[in-house]
Amino acid sequence: MPESTSNPIVLYDGVCGLCNRAVQFLLKRDRHDRLRFASLQSDFAATLLKRHGVDHQDLDTVYVVLNQGKTNETLLAKSDAFLQFTKEIGGVWSLARVAKIIPRPIRNWLYDFVARHRYQVFGKYEACMLPDPRHRHKFIEV
Repeated sequence: MPESTSNPIVLYDGVCGLCNRAVQFLLKRDRHDRLRFASLQSDFAATLLKRHGVDHQDLDTVYVVLNQGKTNETLLAKSDAFLQFTKEIGGVWSLARVAKIIPRPIRNWLYDFVARHRYQVFGKYEACMLPDPRHRHKFIEV
């Protein structure tokens, strides 16, 4: 995984119940206040994804942006993004990084399976959830 010299940005589906729970999980464990968040439905995410040649209307993938706006800006997707989460929050969650030994195609197949069924299992909101005021500074384009 590339090293980040700025705040990593998590791009997530703002209307997905699973994604919103994952954001809440990360907020609770981001003890060093490093992570920032933007919904995939935001103009910020659309601009950033277009810069990387990614369809901004595809909401089935979570991304992590490292070094946003710098020459070494990196976009991690799917299971690579998940592994970056575990690195960022550290602690016992770092143990999940052993999943890196599983080949990326297999990790991403599992990721895609969950992504295809996330609305049925975890629900879907009508609009992007607003962050708690104490975490608002961590969200881009609220």
